[in-house]
Amino acid sequence: MKSKTALITGGATGIGKKIAEELAQRGINLVVNYRSSEYEAINLAEGLIAEYGISIELIQGDVSSQQDCIKICEYIKQKNITIDILIHNAGPYIHERKRLTDYSVDEWNYLINGNLNAVFYLTKDLLPKMREQKWGRVITIGFDRVETAPGWVYRSAFAAAKTGLASLTRTLSLEEAENGITANMVCPGDITGLWKETNILEATSQVSTSIPVGRPGTGEDISRVVAFLVDDQSSFITGSIIPVTGGVDVLGKVHNK
Repeated sequence: MKSKTALITGGATGIGKKIAEELAQRGINLVVNYRSSEYEAINLAEGLIAEYGISIELIQGDVSSQQDCIKICEYIKQKNITIDILIHNAGPYIHERKRLTDYSVDEWNYLINGNLNAVFYLTKDLLPKMREQKWGRVITIGFDRVETAPGWVYRSAFAAAKTGLASLTRTLSLEEAENGITANMVCPGDITGLWKETNILEATSQVSTSIPVGRPGTGEDISRVVAFLVDDQSSFITGSIIPVTGGVDVLGKVHNK
């Protein structure tokens, strides 16, 4: 049986790194995109190749740039790689709290391009190969309650992009179902800092009274859901938007600050 290959955008660090580790453990070959984390990407690739014997390609590119998205796809074609699994993990984010009128045009375009348009560019180019083989998986990343189009104060650009992406993900699931391609969105809870690259086992020793399940969320929590969705036997799950929050009302928590 042919080994499958996944492209993970922003896959060298954070949650993307945990997704790469989870898929590698399952024998899936990887194309890992990174923007500026070349050192981390090389270390990740060397470690996963040594441990699991899979094939890994690294490709630099900023997904908020259409030209870089084209470059990523051209590289994949030149290497004669078929992408079976497309994981849109990279998602530019501005931490500074800003009202809509305080965003510059460049900031707005950066967030919309990186979180929404990049998904269009990459999926449009890589989907035809999935159609040919009548099998494919597309995973996008959202936020809690994104499917209800909630307001998110001081995050207008990010919220607009991800809300649009939720609709795009569901539309893609309907359009491509006949081709054996599923599309789903995973919505991480409040997973920040080092927790993005932490394992569940490590988190179980940390008590958190602010999270209903009693422990912090980790990158592994997200990666395990992604791995389940891309499995052969998960073909009946498509158009789903899955919160992975430990029971926290993430937006409610933010709005009440």
